[in-house]
Amino acid sequence: MRHALSVDVEEWFQVGAFERVIDKADWDSRESRVEYNTDAVLALFAESGVKATFFTLGWVAARHPALIRRIVAAGHELASHGWAHQRVFTMQPEVFRADIDRARKALEDAGGVRITGYRAPSFSIDARTPWAHPILADAGYAYSSSVAPLRHDHYGWPEAPRYAFQPVAGSPLIEVPVTVATFGKRRIATGGGFFRLFPAALTSHAVRQVSAEGQPAVFYFHPWEIDPDQPRIAAAPIRSRLRHYSRLGAMAGKLRGLIRRHPWDRMDAVVAGLRNVTA
Repeated sequence: MRHALSVDVEEWFQVGAFERVIDKADWDSRESRVEYNTDAVLALFAESGVKATFFTLGWVAARHPALIRRIVAAGHELASHGWAHQRVFTMQPEVFRADIDRARKALEDAGGVRITGYRAPSFSIDARTPWAHPILADAGYAYSSSVAPLRHDHYGWPEAPRYAFQPVAGSPLIEVPVTVATFGKRRIATGGGFFRLFPAALTSHAVRQVSAEGQPAVFYFHPWEIDPDQPRIAAAPIRSRLRHYSRLGAMAGKLRGLIRRHPWDRMDAVVAGLRNVTA
C-alpha cells in the first residue's frame, strides 16, 4: 500500500503562528524564501525517487509561476491550498467560494494543469463550516484533505472520521483526513511540526497503524521547515517561536528516513485507490 506524501507550499511568514504579528499588507516586503525552499524539497524528492502532492497557495503561484512549472515538470501533483492562507472558519461561504476560485485560476494559469485537490490552511474545515464541503463539491474538486480528526489549540475536528469519507451526499467528493496516531482514546498529530519536534518513530508508528487497518496514511510538511536560516520574528509569542523554529536543521534528515521506511505517492493516486470510503 502506498501512502500520500504532501507539501503545503507557503512562505515562512504566512504561517498561523505569525498571523497576529505580520500584517498581510507587509508580505511583499518580507524576504521571500519559498522558491529556494521548495526547490530543496524537489531535490530531496528526486534524490529519494518519490512523487508527492504540492498544496500551493494561489498567492505563491501568482508570484512564482516558474516554481509552479518546475513542480509539475517533475511529475508531482499540483493542488490548491487556497489563496492567502486564510482559515476557512474565519470566512463566510461566498468569501470561501471566491478564495478557492481565485487560487485555482492562479495555479492552473501557472502550472497548465487541472486542479482537483484542495487542502484548507491549518486544516480549518471543521464543525463550524458545514457549507465548505458542498462548495468544494459544487466547484468540481475530486478530493479534499482539510480535516484534522483531533483536538488542537489552533484547529481540529475530533468528531470527524479518522479515515476517508464522502462529506456531501450524492457527490463524488472525498475528504481524506490527515493521519493521526492513536493511543487508547487519544489522537496525536504526526505531520508538520509534530514530526519535526517529536521522535520520527511516532509517525512511523501511525503509518504502520493505519496500514494494519487497510488504510493509507496522509503525511504533510512545509518547505520552510527545512530552512534553519530563515528570519526570526522576535515579536511572536514564545510558544509560537518554539513551535516554528525548533529542530529546523534536523528536518531534512528525518524526512529522508521517513521516505525510505515507507512507500509514498501523490494524493490523487492514493485517492484513486481508496476502498471502503465512508458515506
